[in-house]
Amino acid sequence: MTAPAEDPKQARNDLASAIAIGGISTVAFAASLFAAWYFAATLFLIFAGVLFGVFLSAITELVGRVIGGPHGLRLLLVCVVLTGLFSGIVVLGGNTIADQATLLSNTIKSQIVNVKGFLEQHGVDTSFLELGTTTSTTTTTTTTDHPGVVPPRNLPSAGAIASGGGAIVSQTLKLILGAVSAVGNFFIVIFLGLCFAAQPGVYRAGLIRTAPRQFRPQVSAIVDDTGDMLQRWLLAQMITMFAVFAVTAIGLTIIGIPGAFILGIQAGLLAFIPTVGAILGGLIIVLAAIASGWVAVVSAFALFLGVHSLESYILTPLIQRQAIDIPPATLFATQILLGIVFGLWGLALALPLMAIAKVVINHLRAEDPAAEGVTA
Repeated sequence: MTAPAEDPKQARNDLASAIAIGGISTVAFAASLFAAWYFAATLFLIFAGVLFGVFLSAITELVGRVIGGPHGLRLLLVCVVLTGLFSGIVVLGGNTIADQATLLSNTIKSQIVNVKGFLEQHGVDTSFLELGTTTSTTTTTTTTDHPGVVPPRNLPSAGAIASGGGAIVSQTLKLILGAVSAVGNFFIVIFLGLCFAAQPGVYRAGLIRTAPRQFRPQVSAIVDDTGDMLQRWLLAQMITMFAVFAVTAIGLTIIGIPGAFILGIQAGLLAFIPTVGAILGGLIIVLAAIASGWVAVVSAFALFLGVHSLESYILTPLIQRQAIDIPPATLFATQILLGIVFGLWGLALALPLMAIAKVVINHLRAEDPAAEGVTA
């Protein structure tokens, strides 16, 4: 007679436990999402270091297949060669990059001024395009209306001088802090990449030990497959970026557009971001070609279409799909979502994050009997 009385009590206890576990899980999941969003910049910076470490490990393994030798010596050789290449580009092309960057900046500014004048002629308000010429325009107008009259040159007040000096100091500090932050992030990525590449087995074993013992074989397989996939993808991405850089720089040089070398560099770097990077690179190239005439604009646009076709229909099917195969619409939608939520980091690292998610999902589906039954 006591069993029926205990059953409702046990059911209530089970229900309360389930509600408590569900509530705790929901709060923990929400807290994890908030922490990931709040510390997104730091997490993406660490992930970029991991990617750089994977890249160094992939190059080191390729060198090992050719010349052999211990891992540490091969990694040192790879670092010396990469440092030499980077230093050579900076030393040999530094002046060219600086000159072409200045020329490109002036060209784009002049195009903005031309667009502003065109819009003003057609009655469009262009106050949002003011480039700091209001003062000079006002002075010129006053002098023209009253020729021979020298405009008064009143000395600024102490408050105006202090305000202007404070603005200059504030902008200078922002510039310095921005430069220090960029350089610091660069060296953090380099340091993390070197640490991961120097002892990949140590970090792999530590990551596997964080999982419960019964899930460690599955986690080990996921980690190994993820590392192999990222290595293949990064090598394919480097080949694609170099091809885009070379074709763009040579094509713009033939067309005669100023700043061809630096435009080729930015096109190659933007090729790291699928779909969106190609659109941004093409827009910059066409904008820079406006100063050279409509023939140059049409030629630059044709070059952009050719480079985009080379990347999308030749390099990607032959190289990229050997490493990873994600539908373009899925990739583009995820890029937009991560770009809106996390900014430039999310936009640039959307593809490797999706690749890792795909590996994890494939392993979970492979070990799920229900999924196998549906697949069959």
